[in-house]
Amino acid sequence: MAAERRSESAWRTIYYLRLVAMLLGLLLTAAQPRPPAIVLNLDGAIGPATASYVSRTLKQAVRESAPLVILRLDTPGGLDTSMRAIIRDILASPVPVATFVSPSGARAASAGTFLLYASHIAAMAPGTNVGAATPVQVGGLPFGGDEQDKKKEQGPKSTDAMTAKAVNDAVAYIRSLAEMRGRNSEWAEKAVREAASLSASAALKEGVIDLEARSVPELLQKVDGRQVSLPGKKVTLHTRGLGVREVKPEWRTALLSAITNPNVAVIIMMVGIYGLIFEFINPGSIYPGTIGAICLLVGLYAFAALPVNYAGLALMALGIGLMVAEHFAPSLGILGIGGVVSFILGATILIDTDVPEFRIAWPLIGGLAGLSLAIILSIGRLAFTARHSRIVSGREEMIGAYGVVQDWRGGCGHVFAHGERWNASGTARLKPGARVRVRGLDGLTLRVDPADSPQGE
Repeated sequence: MAAERRSESAWRTIYYLRLVAMLLGLLLTAAQPRPPAIVLNLDGAIGPATASYVSRTLKQAVRESAPLVILRLDTPGGLDTSMRAIIRDILASPVPVATFVSPSGARAASAGTFLLYASHIAAMAPGTNVGAATPVQVGGLPFGGDEQDKKKEQGPKSTDAMTAKAVNDAVAYIRSLAEMRGRNSEWAEKAVREAASLSASAALKEGVIDLEARSVPELLQKVDGRQVSLPGKKVTLHTRGLGVREVKPEWRTALLSAITNPNVAVIIMMVGIYGLIFEFINPGSIYPGTIGAICLLVGLYAFAALPVNYAGLALMALGIGLMVAEHFAPSLGILGIGGVVSFILGATILIDTDVPEFRIAWPLIGGLAGLSLAIILSIGRLAFTARHSRIVSGREEMIGAYGVVQDWRGGCGHVFAHGERWNASGTARLKPGARVRVRGLDGLTLRVDPADSPQGE
């Protein structure tokens, strides 16, 4: 009996020790500060830099075990490739992502609508709007004018196969996102086909978004206790009283954002091209060639990240080639002017997107074309002037020069000209000491006439 009592007492001691250890563990866990929610500001057109910013921050959130990532969104749209890259990162993220259209006056248009539908939590601030997600064909409206006038009440209709293909693809994509997140797929299709838009309160009523909030702290309070689906599991959010940390783009993202602006990319590329041209014209300058090579590679990298129309790129390359040829083989401006025209046409259609923020500005195209044309005309003028100028070097420079006869017999003799003694021939009878003028060369023999004769003038 005594042994049994000692055994029972030992088990009780172990039990109480385990209970105390569990309580201490809970207290220590409660005492540790929770990681804050991470906030990203997506303001402006969505491009390669935005996709890089979101991708890096989501990876950082995983490393820091952040409970939530908030995309504070205000965008007119963006590039389809960048939008899809961001959506892929959101769908694969092990950290819940909330897209919050904020502040008041912001919008989630075009690509922003897709991001809102793809996120685990969709929220909007009062005074914001969402929608207008119809793909637009580059180079003109995708809808026929007559058809649009006749059926305004039904919304625009696609009139060509390429537009229909783009619209149907966008519809299928946004419907799949809506079905995944349990949101209104009918209105999603309407936003793509008819460019429909909704205010924040209307979007909440239509089931397009999950909630309406005025600020990030209010958003965190309202999503507390909600369950979201992550890859392979479901998670309940515990966000009440959660801290917030804003992550700003790092220098690499800022640099990518700057150089992937098509206007900046074109300027960088032109600086590179003219730097190399100057180096070729003046070999050994070093600095123009080095700077030009760096700028050209940076410009090409920027265009590699953008949706480039290869026909436009080929026209620009042809134009640049013709302008370079004008520098080395002056054609009185013919090659150069053709190069400028080709460059303008290529720059006009270079970027294959409907987003105004990613198009090359007409003032920039005109400025670069004007600068190139001015350089070419200057070279043509110099060539034209040089053609009619007196030759001052080489053997041809001897023609028109004056000399003095040293000796002369039978139509030939020697003449002293330019500090040198030359063989000479002529039809006139000349005497030593007579002043003559050179009117031609036969090998190393000068053909001369008296300096005061009409033929010598």
